[in-house]
Amino acid sequence: ETSLLASYLAGVDRSIISEVHFDPEKLAAFLMDDKKANPSNYAMVTMSEGAQMTGGKIIEYGQADAYGHKKLGGIGEITGEALKKITGEDILYQQISYLMRSGAPDSLDLMVAVNYANMAIKLITRGASNRMVALRNGTYTSIPISTIMQGIKRVDVEELYDAENYLPKVRHVEGKPMFLY
Repeated sequence: ETSLLASYLAGVDRSIISEVHFDPEKLAAFLMDDKKANPSNYAMVTMSEGAQMTGGKIIEYGQADAYGHKKLGGIGEITGEALKKITGEDILYQQISYLMRSGAPDSLDLMVAVNYANMAIKLITRGASNRMVALRNGTYTSIPISTIMQGIKRVDVEELYDAENYLPKVRHVEGKPMFLY
């Protein structure tokens, strides 16, 4: 979950994830408190593209793909408008999905990409088909391509998220996968 990891690593004030519906009034109150507590007088929230307001629905757009899925997006802008109405404060909305995913690669990014490429070439030269390279339990491996259809990754809310306060709550990482979900 990109929103959860971004808020955890960057110290963002609040994080809204797709697994927990949120109340915009409650979020607004938290953000106003966060803003008052910040000497620079601002607060930040990250929001998953699949997030939903309590009683709301997932915001989708565009043509459905071959599997019937449309693109997720728009909840951040809708929430920004709701927060502005609730608080009377100016809201700066920035869709950062592509910015977050397209920064300069670090050494880990480069190492994984090179190793994936080498593994893919070995799969091809061995004549293996319907397989993809992956990291599983921190180990490079190849897995059946059908694995991608086995379900959506979900945040372990009990272990990693404070649903009452819209915050990450990473208390321990021992035994967890590298990227926590």
